[in-house]
Amino acid sequence: MTFSISGFCEKTGMVGVAITSSSICVASRCPWVRAGVGAASTQNITDPSLGNLMLDYIAQGSSAEQALDSVINRRDFIDYRQLALVDNQGRSASFTGLETLGTNAVAQADGCIAAGNLLINTKVPQAMVDNFVQHPNLHLAERLLLALQAGLDAGGEEGSVHSAGIKVAHEHPWPLVDLRVDWADDDPIEQLLALWRDYEIQMLDYNIRAIDPRSAPSYGVAGDL
Repeated sequence: MTFSISGFCEKTGMVGVAITSSSICVASRCPWVRAGVGAASTQNITDPSLGNLMLDYIAQGSSAEQALDSVINRRDFIDYRQLALVDNQGRSASFTGLETLGTNAVAQADGCIAAGNLLINTKVPQAMVDNFVQHPNLHLAERLLLALQAGLDAGGEEGSVHSAGIKVAHEHPWPLVDLRVDWADDDPIEQLLALWRDYEIQMLDYNIRAIDPRSAPSYGVAGDL
């Protein structure tokens, strides 16, 4: 019911996840990012607590593989989970439990990992990572979203996707990018791409307002001089 790609940008240190699903509000429970640490996706029969737990282990000094092993060995019902993780050095790891739904697959490349379940075919994750590595000079959010679209173009899920989201972290405790389409009858990934392109031109303004509002551009709302 879900496929995703998690990635690391070697040039900027950004980490992020793009994800889509036939289920509602996938971005409310599955993608997790932390600046300077990593990015994770908790999918299939989702336990949202596992995302932050994996990132906690990395923050404490574990590699992606070590963090994943710690979670697998210490949590109940792990066979119902599909997990993907990339750390702040671009190392990745995954786990697909025996109770994962339908056709499932994982693919890895330098600085990224893609995973999915209830897929139309096993080539979907590979299509995502292939696309990701072809665009090293794009903003990480754009790379992840184009890779997600490539997964859909390669077949996607057994059913239609209805929600999508992206999270990217960079330098600060809050996400640099946190956008989602919680439900759409058609093309949530296309809608998310359009939302990203509207947001990108304003993105850094919101960071400036948080860091130093004295130097921030005007807010662009009614009554703002």
